[in-house]
Amino acid sequence: MDDELHERVRSVIADVPAGTVATYGDIAALAGAPSPRLVGRILAEDGHDLPWHRVLRANGTPAPHLLDEQLQRLRAEGVFPDDQRVDLRKYRWRPEGAEDHEPEGLF
Repeated sequence: MDDELHERVRSVIADVPAGTVATYGDIAALAGAPSPRLVGRILAEDGHDLPWHRVLRANGTPAPHLLDEQLQRLRAEGVFPDDQRVDLRKYRWRPEGAEDHEPEGLF
């Protein structure tokens, strides 16, 4: 992976506002990354200073090993999951202008 892509992914994650969430796939699409897994890898290796808790799996759930801390952080920002799943229709981040640049159906 090149440094430019790495920084684009980090930049998109940093832009996710408090009180909203995005999926790994959303971040990948917005950053032009080839895979949501790459987003996860970047977060695991270099995401300590990012709002990592705002990035969820495609079904609105956190990764199991992050579950408690991630849901606690989201609740503190006003994102209230139903059991352990965040309603993406309600809380998903929709950046300005993203609909002009993203594949149909992403948002």
